[in-house]
Amino acid sequence: MGSKHNPPGNNRSRSTLSLLVVVGLCCFFYLLGAWQKSGFGKGDSIAMEITKQAQCTDIVTELDFEPHHNTVKIPQKADPKPVSFKPCDVKLKDYTPCQEQDRAMKFPRENMIYRERHCPPDNEKLRCLIPAPKGYMTPFPWPKSRDYVHYANAPFKSLTVEKAGQNWVQFQGNVFKFPGGGTMFPQGADAYIEELASVIPIKDGSVRTALDTGCGVASWGAYMLKRNVLAMSFAPRDNHEAQVQFALERGVPAIIAVLGSILLPYPARAFDMAQCSRCLIPWTANEGTYLMEVDRVLRPGGYWVLSGPPINWKTWHKTWNRTKAELNAEQKKIEDIAESLCWEKKYEKGDIAIFRKKINDRSCDRSTPVNTCKRKDTDDVWYKEIETCVTPFPKVSSEEEVAGGKLMKFPERLFAVPPSISKGLINGVDAESYQEDINLWKKRVTAYKRINRLIGSTRYRNVMDMNAGLGGFAAALESPKSWVMNVIPTINKNTLSVVYERGLIGIYHDWCEGFSTYPRTYDFIHASGVFSLYQHSCKLEDILLETDRILRPEGIVIFRDEVDVLNDVRKIADGMRWDTKLMDHEDGPLVPEKILVAVKQYWVAGDDGNSSPSSSSSSENSEEE
Repeated sequence: MGSKHNPPGNNRSRSTLSLLVVVGLCCFFYLLGAWQKSGFGKGDSIAMEITKQAQCTDIVTELDFEPHHNTVKIPQKADPKPVSFKPCDVKLKDYTPCQEQDRAMKFPRENMIYRERHCPPDNEKLRCLIPAPKGYMTPFPWPKSRDYVHYANAPFKSLTVEKAGQNWVQFQGNVFKFPGGGTMFPQGADAYIEELASVIPIKDGSVRTALDTGCGVASWGAYMLKRNVLAMSFAPRDNHEAQVQFALERGVPAIIAVLGSILLPYPARAFDMAQCSRCLIPWTANEGTYLMEVDRVLRPGGYWVLSGPPINWKTWHKTWNRTKAELNAEQKKIEDIAESLCWEKKYEKGDIAIFRKKINDRSCDRSTPVNTCKRKDTDDVWYKEIETCVTPFPKVSSEEEVAGGKLMKFPERLFAVPPSISKGLINGVDAESYQEDINLWKKRVTAYKRINRLIGSTRYRNVMDMNAGLGGFAAALESPKSWVMNVIPTINKNTLSVVYERGLIGIYHDWCEGFSTYPRTYDFIHASGVFSLYQHSCKLEDILLETDRILRPEGIVIFRDEVDVLNDVRKIADGMRWDTKLMDHEDGPLVPEKILVAVKQYWVAGDDGNSSPSSSSSSENSEEE
């Protein structure tokens, strides 16, 4: 119905008018469009110009499909240029910060304290680059490096004279030759190891980790590698110059260390066997304290080998210039201590005696009670004093159970769930997260090999992981061509027991201090999260300078960390004669963790740092494995 103010007739007339207006406008715009299309208007030229500018073929031909996110650009700040570190004096070419002779002589000789770690305070730390000696060359590739070392790399001839009759080392032209002999095996380590293998299951994978105390030039460890056994060798820095340096030049795991007043830097039950081949350690001193420390790090069911004094004293007492009674009493005391440790003598013939540790304390028959260690954490060893006490076996529920857990044979043990994890002893780690860690590091090492195809070859023989975690990096890299020193920082979660249970080797260390090795002993150093871990504990430059000290010329580093931290690291590294490149995480540019890859330039004492890389290599070294 219509309103009284607007009669129905008026509404119909307005609707008709509106319809006519709309129809008229439509016709107008239709005619306008037709006129433009006819070529008389500007619309055609405008449309053609737009079309020309938007030709897809023109744009596609100019696209660059090369990836541009691999290198991360560091934001430039107004900070001063990076400090350029100067070379140290050439007399420091073999500098070992925590085992320097001048500092060592200030400490007591009792219990070898003066041969232990004594690191410089912060104000005495060197902040310069340790030079390589003139003529330094890349070590021979493995296995040739086992037998030959360039003289220029470790120019110390004293052992060639002192040990001439024992086939330790010989000097030939410009190289040292290592015939494989030792004080107790002058005819070679192979025959000696074969005799041990008649008692110890060395060949079937039951023995994987071994400890060589007082190792000399580590020929025993070098030849154990043929049996797929990783031997951790140690010796002090003493009058036998460069023992450990020779070992590492040969491509054999070793550290500078001594059995003295502090615990060894290894977890309890780490090694499947240990040996002393005339290592000159006073096993009966201090009521057997040193044997008790070997017992702490020896796995239940593991073996201890003693060759040399006092074994076979009836034959050698005159040569050793000692009385029969004295040597007999010493051997009797060693055997009494071994019995108190639940060790059983399995073999004695000629110069060799072999003991085996019982698998648990239920099968132990001690004739006298022993003083049991009261330490709650048997793996808390960093700078802790040795005590004259016996580390207790972990509890078992039967006489057949191996205390601490039974291990699979190697290589199955490498990826099997370690007892420390299956028993819930590692906080926050279970079987599932352990498997995830395995997969993660397999993926990461594959990515590293895409960055540098020589990773996994004999070009990088001596490898270090500065923050090893569960040993995932080393496990993914596992190969006879290389070995990895797995370092567990003392301020991080203690997982070194897992590393050893996997059949790998490693050590505790605080990266605010110098590492127990000589300069130029590692080819490849890897670190995940080390700098974030230590950024509030000590100076990043001190960690980097120590990394440079132990890295060989033309060696590589791969650091993974947060991008801001790596920016700071790179600024320091660029002043250390390293060539660096910052790259994205393997999962892409959106991941805040980045990867810093660096190569240490080749330079030697007296150089300006611009020497050609080829000057470090001989034709023998350039072969690619």
